[in-house]
Amino acid sequence: MIFRDRIASSLLALAIVSAPALAAHAQTPSPQPVNAAAQPGHEAPSFSGPSFRKGLWRFVRTLDVVRDANKNFKYRVVNAETTRCVDPTHAMKATFSTAPVGTCVSDKPEKVGNKYTFGRRCDYMGAVSTVITVRSDEAYTELNEVSVGEHPRTDLVVATRIGDCEDSAARNSDISAAAQLRN
Repeated sequence: MIFRDRIASSLLALAIVSAPALAAHAQTPSPQPVNAAAQPGHEAPSFSGPSFRKGLWRFVRTLDVVRDANKNFKYRVVNAETTRCVDPTHAMKATFSTAPVGTCVSDKPEKVGNKYTFGRRCDYMGAVSTVITVRSDEAYTELNEVSVGEHPRTDLVVATRIGDCEDSAARNSDISAAAQLRN
C-alpha cells in the first residue's frame, strides 16, 4: 500500500509538471519578430513540417506511465481535454525546431507517408521519441514516448479542428490552456 501511495504521489507530481505539454499545443502564437529574410545577409529558417488550418481545435491528451518492469501495465495519470482558437502550425514550428534544450540535441524528423518520426526530440520531459501522424490539415496525433528512467511514459495528444473561431472566442484566446484545464 505504501508503494502504491508513493507511485500515486510521484505520478501526480509528474502530471502537474506535464500539464504545460497540452498548453503548448493550444497556445496562441506570440507576435513574430521582424522577418530576418527581409534583412540583407539573413535567410529565414525553413519549416518542413505539416501545416494546419487556423480555427477552433479540440486537444485531448492522455499521459500513461508504465507501472511494472514488464511494461505490460500502464497507469493513466492524465486524461485532459481543451478547446481553443489556434493555429497549430505555430506549435509545430516549435516542435520541429532543432535548437538544443540544455545538453539535449534533437534529431531531424524523418517523413514517411503522413508520419513524421523523431528518434530523439528534446522536450520538457527530456529526450523523447516522437511520432506525429497527420490525418489532414484538420487533424493530427502526436505520440511522445520516454522509455528511460524509473517511470517510462507515453504522452498522446489527439488534435481535431472542430470549426471556425467566433469573435468572442478570439477575444478570449489569451486565457491559457492550463487555466482552462482546471475549470
